Amino acid sequence: MGRRRLLAGLLALVAATAATAAVVNRFVLGAEWWQVRHTVSDTPVAVQRPVGPPPGPLAVSWERSERVRPGAAGTVAYAVALGQAVAASGRGLDVRDARTGAARWSYRRVGWTLVAWASTGTRIVAAFESDGHRADRQTVGFDALSGGVLWRRTGDRPASAARATLRWPAGSGIVLTAADDRATLYGRSAADGERRWRLPVPAGCRLFADAAQAADADESTIAVALDCAGGARLLVLDPATGRERWRRTLAAGEAPAVAVRGGTVLAADGTALRAFSVDGAELAHWDGDVCGDGMCPAVPSGRDALVVAYQPDPGEDGARRARIAAVDTRSGRVRWDRAAPAYAALAAAGGTVYALRPRLADALLPAGIDVVAPGDGTVRSVPAPFVLDPALDGARPWLAAAGGLLYAAVPEAAPRPTGAARLVALRGGPDRPGPPELGGVPPRDWPDACALLTKAELAAARMPAHTTARKRVAVGAVKLPRPISCVYTPDEPRRNAPAGGWGESPLVVSVRWVAPDGGAASGLLDALQSVQAQARRRGDVGADEAYELGAMTGTVALRVDRTVVVVQASRPQGAAVRLARAVAARLRALDTPKPSAHPTTGTALTNPRTR
Repeated sequence: MGRRRLLAGLLALVAATAATAAVVNRFVLGAEWWQVRHTVSDTPVAVQRPVGPPPGPLAVSWERSERVRPGAAGTVAYAVALGQAVAASGRGLDVRDARTGAARWSYRRVGWTLVAWASTGTRIVAAFESDGHRADRQTVGFDALSGGVLWRRTGDRPASAARATLRWPAGSGIVLTAADDRATLYGRSAADGERRWRLPVPAGCRLFADAAQAADADESTIAVALDCAGGARLLVLDPATGRERWRRTLAAGEAPAVAVRGGTVLAADGTALRAFSVDGAELAHWDGDVCGDGMCPAVPSGRDALVVAYQPDPGEDGARRARIAAVDTRSGRVRWDRAAPAYAALAAAGGTVYALRPRLADALLPAGIDVVAPGDGTVRSVPAPFVLDPALDGARPWLAAAGGLLYAAVPEAAPRPTGAARLVALRGGPDRPGPPELGGVPPRDWPDACALLTKAELAAARMPAHTTARKRVAVGAVKLPRPISCVYTPDEPRRNAPAGGWGESPLVVSVRWVAPDGGAASGLLDALQSVQAQARRRGDVGADEAYELGAMTGTVALRVDRTVVVVQASRPQGAAVRLARAVAARLRALDTPKPSAHPTTGTALTNPRTR
């Protein structure tokens, strides 16, 4: 009898414990009140006109950095629409006034990761996965202007979200989801979360698993790449109804990259880049692996043109020579095709195409913005107030133009080790006496890189007999009158030379930039150190600012007033710092002109950077 009572008591205890655990899991661990960090806005926002800044120098209107979350969703992506700038990352959504950068609304979930997001009309939809329990999924629909939650659903799987942007296809008020077996597509309303349509994919096909960019959409078209027996297929749908419009067969192999630009569908499968019209006709194609690992930058220009930046297969010398072309989307005729830098991103607004180049010119520090005339492809370049390293992870370089502003996003290595994405809103800058290609600085203000070290200073650093190579540069039609780089290469090392000397290691002194004022130069030096894997501030160089870059003590970047110089000397140990001190002293001794003043106020403008 006693054993029965004991057993009954144990069973009751187990049942009570299970019930308590279920209650705790549902009402505490699974509760919204402690998981969600949510702010909303009731402030109206002005819709921006579809126009970018005027041609000429650019200045920072506002900027913000978003730290990259470690893990699979370690990226940050941006969009500008409805007068707002949206930042989406593994941490959640951050929405700001696109004109001022002021915070509007945000949404984050503790213990959850944002794995995909979509935008259509006045709705934003975000998909989250529970950390450590990827099968636990939740989709949340928002009013894009206020941030108010409209609906929630559990279990949905976003269809083919892009790896670099976390963006998943949506259009006409519908977001695209998929069954767990990737064989069925669903259209879910972004307004109320209800399922609107269902479409099985063709027999023998599935959505690609974990592809880089196997789907895309605009408000009127959804394009999805399918993994089928015998090769990939491209399926194009009407997002409102789920009706198939057309499909095409692509090359077998890895998942193709897909993009939709103004109704034109682009597919790059490693053998060619193809552009298809709204009805599925092939408008144009470029043979070869012209897009590399992702999709070529492309933007619609006007009502009947598509501008595409691509890189043809290497020539006999093994080098890729990038190009940019405009295609008539009615006839498929190539209007123009020009040599170009390897553009990282394109944007179009108000009849102007903007292109982001990693370097304004070879050996110079800032990235460049090219203003491309859509009629004939002629280009005018201006410097950007940031540094771009396309090889960094964390954010795909991105451009957008609206409301007289140009928005650019670039990756940064700092804060280390995960890095960050930096969003910069640029407006038209003040007129200055020099050419726009140099940010308004007269070419005569640039010092001679080969005059920054004297023979005595080279001898004091034990530089042996050497040859000197001078490098000059031009930005568009503007040529700098003096060398911007000086390379000192030791001659054949003499016999019995002391160990730890120069050997065959060259010394490089390069003037990377001369800014209109010290504040702008400081911002650019900070941008340089932020894209380095390692950077250490040095206060013993005698410059206004200095950083030692890289794992080894062989590169020093320094600023004196508005001039930024980089000294590279890997041997002997400590030579870079000693020579940087000499360069800093020489720059201070030079009789350089005063900073260019604002034409109306007479005061130098700075480029402050806020985090």
